[in-house]
Amino acid sequence: MKSREQIARDAFKEGYNCAQCMAIAFSDVMGIDETTAKKLASSFGGGMGRMREVCGAVSGMFMVAGVLYGYDDPKDIQGKKEIYSLIQELAKQYKEEEGSIICRELLGLEGQDTSPVPSERTKEYYAKRPCEEKIATAARLLEKLI
Repeated sequence: MKSREQIARDAFKEGYNCAQCMAIAFSDVMGIDETTAKKLASSFGGGMGRMREVCGAVSGMFMVAGVLYGYDDPKDIQGKKEIYSLIQELAKQYKEEEGSIICRELLGLEGQDTSPVPSERTKEYYAKRPCEEKIATAARLLEKLI
């Protein structure tokens, strides 16, 4: 059986965005079908709609953690505290390994292309993008948590 990290890597190579890769790799533990998981995560790719803000892999990691450990009662102050603490810890661990949780910083794209048009997934694209490794880090951290 493939590891969740490998499932996420393979999804990226198929053309899914970084957040979708996390959703695909963990859809079963979230208890949602893969199609719903892909759609739910679709807007978070490219650092949230290709705005190069929070890395899609990180957003996807947080999304999965929220489904697994989040709260659903707005008056649940303890639940809020626990999930926010967990998210902050995951962010800290990710930053320790990757240096940032911000897409443009991870890609070295400060001030560059934020067009909504996605880059064509070519051999050259995959060769220059570190996204697969960023996704692997997020999947590894999340799997360790679970």
